[in-house]
Amino acid sequence: MDGLPYSQACENNKAPILAVLERLLANSTQVLEIGSGTGQHATWFAGHLPHLVWQPTDLHDHLPTLSLRCAMYEGSNLLPPLALDVCLHPWPAEVHDAVFTANSFHIMSFAAVEQCFAELGRRAHPNTLLCVYGPFNYNGQYTSESNARFDQWLGQQHPDSAIRDFEAVDALARQAGFELVEDNAMPANNRLLVWRKQE
Repeated sequence: MDGLPYSQACENNKAPILAVLERLLANSTQVLEIGSGTGQHATWFAGHLPHLVWQPTDLHDHLPTLSLRCAMYEGSNLLPPLALDVCLHPWPAEVHDAVFTANSFHIMSFAAVEQCFAELGRRAHPNTLLCVYGPFNYNGQYTSESNARFDQWLGQQHPDSAIRDFEAVDALARQAGFELVEDNAMPANNRLLVWRKQE
């Protein structure tokens, strides 16, 4: 495994996220992951949730990195990574009964977040679950000093990157026909938000 792309954040949060996904996705069959990054989440969750078919995706330029780890996976329930830009329509992957994304909304621009929800609204089936992990602000306020420092760092990396306000993201979800069903507190001042597509 030496030499594979590696994210310490993924390593730190994969077990707490899995504990929630095991419950949420017990009756799901296929997950579309948006922004799979190093592939650590995709391979970990696919390995621990063998009843699921996991579809990793990322921007085209990131596919070589993502594919390195996915190619090492020995199970049969991890599909080959696909190039997916949430702003380019139509998406190359189907939306089945679950969508997962981690640490992506604060990296992409808010316009891209809007595009993501708009496309999910068009493509998701009734009862599709949308699970979004990452930091969020509430009532326009940071939830911790570390998140405030992280947001400042994000802005230094790219002017379009920022911790998103929960209320703004939830409004996009509702416009797309999703209803918030869970807001799970996670380690390191993160959340795992869960929406369900309405009938």
